[in-house]
Amino acid sequence: MNSTGSNQPVLIGQTGPLNGQRWAVNEALLIGRDTGCQVVIPDRQVSRFHARLTMTDKGIMIEDLGSKNGTMVNGNSITDPVYLNDGDYIQIALLQHFVFLSSDATMPLEVGMTALHERHGTLYLETRSRRVWIGNQEVLPPLSVPQFKLLQLLYDQPDKVVSRQELVVTIWGEEEAIGVSEQALDALIRRLRQRLAEIDPKHDYLVTIRGHGLRMDNPPE
Repeated sequence: MNSTGSNQPVLIGQTGPLNGQRWAVNEALLIGRDTGCQVVIPDRQVSRFHARLTMTDKGIMIEDLGSKNGTMVNGNSITDPVYLNDGDYIQIALLQHFVFLSSDATMPLEVGMTALHERHGTLYLETRSRRVWIGNQEVLPPLSVPQFKLLQLLYDQPDKVVSRQELVVTIWGEEEAIGVSEQALDALIRRLRQRLAEIDPKHDYLVTIRGHGLRMDNPPE
């Protein structure tokens, strides 16, 4: 594992065998199963040379190296190189997740547990690393990007009823929102409820206000 400097971009392992490990991105960073990679994931789901992060004049770029099981950024499979933004979520095959941070200057060494004291309810959401806790238990595997967007929108507006239209636009974007059905939003809400209920089945954090929208009920600890 590489050490990280105070202002360097950093890649942080999350769900998967490399959970908690960190790598400074100060040159090309090769991810794969081969022991010659800087980030080694010893599993057959991962190609020998799976993906690569490269520092360019425009920023940090990630590319899939023709892997068998693919590379995803924020839930979308990539076929061409893409530039990473602060907080982007990377998935290698179905096995390993990472979060990319443009600088680790303000990143606690242990995301989440050092920040738990800052939360104001039973459910806590850490936006930079896109991690969620209920009590002291983390929601794993991590939420999908649409699930996290939905939860964050409600989390950032405690006690406010958010309309279904605002939910759709925030999650899918204005251009895509036109084609999103009521059933698609209902399915997303239902799945998010199921994920939260896996940890706390006794409380419904997403409250439907019929005819108006959705609000979060985040009880105090």
